[in-house]
Amino acid sequence: MRSSSRSRSAGPGQGSGTTFVGQGVVAVLAAAGLLMTATPAAHADTATTSAASEVTPGAGTGTPSLVTGLNEEADATGTAADAARGHLKAKKSRYRIAHTSAKDLAAAGTTTGRGGRETVRLQQKYRGVTVLGGQYLVRMTKKDGKRTVTGTSGSYFTELKLDTVTPEVSEKTAIERAVGAVSAQLGGGLLRAPAKGEKPGGVQLSGTAGDVTVLPQGSGVLTRHITVTGVSPADGTPVKQEVYIDAHSGFPVMQYSGIKSFGAPGSGAGTSSGATGDAPTADATAEATQQLVVKGSGTRYNGEEAEINLYQGADGAYQMYDYSKRGADSPYDGPLLSTWDARGREAATASGTWPSGIQTFRSDTPDLGKEFTDSGAVDAHWAAGKVYDYYKNHFGRKSLDGKDGFMYSLVGVVNGGKPFNNAFWDGTKMVYGQGGGDYRTFSADTDVVGHEMTHGVIEHTANLVYAGQSGAVNEAIADYFGNAIDLEADGRSMDDPDAGLLGEDLCTTLGPRDCALRDLNDGATTSKDFIGVSHNGDNGGVHLNSTIFSGALWDMREDLGAEPADQIVYRALSAYMTPLDGFTEGRAAVIAAAQELGATKAQTKIVKRSFDAHGIVPGWEKALGVDTDTLVSKVNVAGTGVGAGGGKYAVSRSDEEGSEPYSVWLGNTDGKGKPQLVSGNNGNYNVYATTDGKNVAWAEFSPGSVLFHVRPVGGGPARVVGGVGANVSQLVLEGDFLAYTVTNPQTGRQQIGYINIRTREAGMILAKGIEVTAMPSIRDGKIAYATMWIDGSDVQLGIGVLDTATGTTRMMPAGAEGAQGIGQTAFTDDGVFWIEDGAGTDPAKAAVVRADADGTNRTTVVPETGQGSLHAYQLTASDDAVNVTSLPPATSWANETLPKLFQVAPDGKGGAQRVSCNRGDQVYASADEGKRVVWLDGTTGYTNVVKRDRPAGAC
Repeated sequence: MRSSSRSRSAGPGQGSGTTFVGQGVVAVLAAAGLLMTATPAAHADTATTSAASEVTPGAGTGTPSLVTGLNEEADATGTAADAARGHLKAKKSRYRIAHTSAKDLAAAGTTTGRGGRETVRLQQKYRGVTVLGGQYLVRMTKKDGKRTVTGTSGSYFTELKLDTVTPEVSEKTAIERAVGAVSAQLGGGLLRAPAKGEKPGGVQLSGTAGDVTVLPQGSGVLTRHITVTGVSPADGTPVKQEVYIDAHSGFPVMQYSGIKSFGAPGSGAGTSSGATGDAPTADATAEATQQLVVKGSGTRYNGEEAEINLYQGADGAYQMYDYSKRGADSPYDGPLLSTWDARGREAATASGTWPSGIQTFRSDTPDLGKEFTDSGAVDAHWAAGKVYDYYKNHFGRKSLDGKDGFMYSLVGVVNGGKPFNNAFWDGTKMVYGQGGGDYRTFSADTDVVGHEMTHGVIEHTANLVYAGQSGAVNEAIADYFGNAIDLEADGRSMDDPDAGLLGEDLCTTLGPRDCALRDLNDGATTSKDFIGVSHNGDNGGVHLNSTIFSGALWDMREDLGAEPADQIVYRALSAYMTPLDGFTEGRAAVIAAAQELGATKAQTKIVKRSFDAHGIVPGWEKALGVDTDTLVSKVNVAGTGVGAGGGKYAVSRSDEEGSEPYSVWLGNTDGKGKPQLVSGNNGNYNVYATTDGKNVAWAEFSPGSVLFHVRPVGGGPARVVGGVGANVSQLVLEGDFLAYTVTNPQTGRQQIGYINIRTREAGMILAKGIEVTAMPSIRDGKIAYATMWIDGSDVQLGIGVLDTATGTTRMMPAGAEGAQGIGQTAFTDDGVFWIEDGAGTDPAKAAVVRADADGTNRTTVVPETGQGSLHAYQLTASDDAVNVTSLPPATSWANETLPKLFQVAPDGKGGAQRVSCNRGDQVYASADEGKRVVWLDGTTGYTNVVKRDRPAGAC
């Protein structure tokens, strides 16, 4: 039988005792946008050998990622940064760093510690342009007028070689394409009906240009860094995406969320919004009529009385300013902790910016009443003080930034007027959501406060990129210290069975284990629990995989004791780790820090054993298995999917190093033969590849436009059949017609264009009243699509079918009254299939519906509720099978909340079966002939093009 076209859903030592560890491939970049989510094995334990050794550096660098055991004199007269650069210059043969001036190695901060320790962070610049993740650390001690280098570590990329560092793409175009890319990601599921009084369609987003940045893939990728902010149309949560636009072609090569949240997006905020704003001017001054420190009291959520440091202003009100951390000799200079009343304010207005007119919590008396308990203000203010004291008392750290910067807490934000069950760090402050249902306000648990504030510490030290494995390490360390602060503040022992829980005190009725969002003592391992996910899923698994690493740290804390373990982890974070470190590099950092701090052989064995027990060992990625056939392994492609049809598949990918722009490759879905390059390699990005088995089509992103190419599968030249100036997010091809989805940069609304590839006649699906058209599929010259239109004063959702031969359109309104959403279409010989979210009892689920092209014979293939229902999100079909991507809401991250593929017969009989039991996300599915389906799978820790010829059944 002939298959239909389908659409897809929206990478020489010297000196005895000195050890060198080579730098591995920078896989976090792949996790964040290039989709290779694992870090290849490095020789983590060579850091513990006693004899000098050299490990061959990994891809992209000739510089060792870890050197320990040094005792080499450095200049003691100048600054620490100058001494560090002088050391690297003097040992050029060891480090292979050719340029060591301040222009090439910019000082990114110096941390001092006990015993005269100095750690200098140097930011790599390539011809003056910042290299993402390119940081190198030099550790020294300065005593008795002498300075000694003890070790180095980090990521310095020696293979960078760019012809220019001047972007060809304008800032305006880069912003438009970044906004378009985020719009497409947010709108990749269902078209949602607007709330009453709101305008239909569109995504309220804007972009702000940052610095030109080099991504250290292979010889380097020059990009414009754009921060896209706004509000998600799906759930009203704030949005903040860090997007990197290729500076030559204008293609968005990487994006990830800029928020560090405590829970899953479904429980509150997955992202943040707005440029970093300044705090409102505090009304605290040094007038004699005011009291800087007043000892107040309040009741925490758990019923305990707490001493609260307040400030009394000239008006007599007692405000939640804590000046007590300042010395007696400088009462007006130093840290300030403040807690602000954000009750009822939208999370979007509190993320990256400050809500207008906001004030600190204030009371007429220093004894704070029930209102301050119920709002979460008492817990937030008290716990912030505990966080400050913990870092100051244990490590000598002055506030989150190490410079006694102010610590702000906003308490009680909501989302769309409803409870916001989450908390996040937005880069300058903590924001706690107002609880609802079984949840209290999210400041109710000290480990949540400690977790979020530790994100601030991480940001001012290793600044671990919040994506993939480095993001999971970021979350793990935030959890570790959040938990440590909680246990210390409450005087609890690690022997308590519930000591490893986080968020366990947030609930009003549920017990600790039922309430907790994570457990550091859950025993997670790489072989059993690591979940390979793309950047669209939990930012590459930052929460999903965090307890693998934090569990190792927890075990170490149990066996070594709290204080030694905490010192080791803090030293590893502040003096060894750099932004792109994954599990393997993290292990090496902790082991090296332990040795530097004087760990005995027995203690070092405990540290190693802790990581071993959680499967964080060299080569751990190779143990992750699948039940699928791999067509292409390690695809470093930023979310452009895979297309299949007629026994062929088409995919866009870069070279193995990830430095070349993407090219289109064509292969056989049965796995026979080798894939062939079918597009040009002209410096532009050739993406969104699709095929019907006869032709292959793709979009070429260039600085000024996006061109559409078509090439016969059997060979022959590629032809340009059309182009647009807007951002493209999807292509589908069948027969003579190519359809594509573009995002209007002004309105944020999606629209469908189409081209006859034989005659090159083109058109847009636009008509009076139509607001949005998206998610097309094609059959015999007819284009089906999801649409939203205005009928009088009502907004309608439904399916449109355009007959290109006659120019007529058939509109099919959603079958259920009060339908909430319309999703992906698929056109087969059985008619048009689509996803429809009616007014069912479970708003997270949606039905799969079928009808003839003229709207008749409507039937339900997969029910919206009851037995056999799915969280239908995407759809792709052949004439023999319908494949549904199910994406459950994530109130907490787990394998079960990732996108999974199901298959059902066109008539729905027999119900839906799992296509694959792989552990990891299954995205961008594309149906081939029969029951075969091709998709991008993240299970192995890399993104692979895989297929199955029939469903696996039950898993």
